[in-house]
Amino acid sequence: MTRFNTPEPAHTRILLSEAGPPRPPRSPAFDNIAVMGGGAWGTALATVAAKAGRQVRLWLRDAETAAQIARHRRNPRYLGDTPLPENITPTTDLIAALRGAQAVLLVTPSTTVREMAGRIHALTTPKTPIFVCAKGIEAGSGLMMSEVVAEAAPGHIIGVVTGPTFAQETAAGLPTAVTIACNSPEQTPPASRAAARMAVALTTDSFRPYVSDDMAGVEVGGAVKNVIAIACGMLAGAGLGENMRAALITRGLDEMKELAARLGGRRETVTGLSGMGDLMLTCSSTKSRNFRYGHERGQGLREDQVFGGKPVLVEGRHNAVTVTDLARQLGLDMPICEMVRTIVTGESAISEAFAAYWGAPLEGELRALEIEIPHPAVAAVARRFDEVMP
Repeated sequence: MTRFNTPEPAHTRILLSEAGPPRPPRSPAFDNIAVMGGGAWGTALATVAAKAGRQVRLWLRDAETAAQIARHRRNPRYLGDTPLPENITPTTDLIAALRGAQAVLLVTPSTTVREMAGRIHALTTPKTPIFVCAKGIEAGSGLMMSEVVAEAAPGHIIGVVTGPTFAQETAAGLPTAVTIACNSPEQTPPASRAAARMAVALTTDSFRPYVSDDMAGVEVGGAVKNVIAIACGMLAGAGLGENMRAALITRGLDEMKELAARLGGRRETVTGLSGMGDLMLTCSSTKSRNFRYGHERGQGLREDQVFGGKPVLVEGRHNAVTVTDLARQLGLDMPICEMVRTIVTGESAISEAFAAYWGAPLEGELRALEIEIPHPAVAAVARRFDEVMP
């Protein structure tokens, strides 16, 4: 019994105290950052970078919003009365925004990423890394956003910033975690890669980045989660409870994993912030435009009636088509995304699409288990969804 009370030799304690724990290598931060896009998320990221002590130039298309930020340190159009740091310099001049930038955060809608990446490439050197913060797959090409940027801006190191974030909360300083990935050469020490440098540049007391080298795995979550969120919003709007939402989130995560693996990503990446984390957040709150869109459609509103008839960008409507186009090209079955596609394109009524999904043949939960059994209550499923969904 005495062995548990034997003191550690004094010389050992002294050596440990003097040596201390091993220190990880330092990663030099990017000190001058250009943020392309003055919407909610672009302004929130500019706020994070500024609070972390960086000099930030925020490029906006709208001169009135730029003037509001310059005069009142507010972006009322997107972030209400949230105060913005003084070291954010708003501008509508792309040349001025990019001058001297050590890194670029590209935070424009996915449909404009190719155009903006080309303009950035023309005004910077390949030494300037570009981090794309838009989520999705490009129509026609089937390329992820990082691949689009790589085509439009050859020679640049390309990175991705993604994760479960609501811009308003991030800008207000509520705790937020993201994943940052990049395609830095493998021979570059991990702490010196662009992803690590951007992680250090954005870290504050409330904003915590994690670093990844799995570009494909990280991007798939952002492309698919909005589609699943629309489905979850629709069933919530129709009053179908929480059980089915849990099923859609879980099965949607499986669709993400399969797509990531086909694109060369790692399945475990999808269980992280960029996949599961983003999926859980987007599928559970009307703060998400995609969930809210689905919720209002599930309540019976027509396409032209959602959001009070205002033109609101809902990335999931676009992603539903681009994701399933890519899945079909790869020979991959993504039934939830296919269900949402038929709804947003007008091919099926919501009740018909959900009934077709829920009444599909029974199958093994693991895809390796090859089993398919005809659903024994297809007619009852159709009646059930027809009663509660538009």
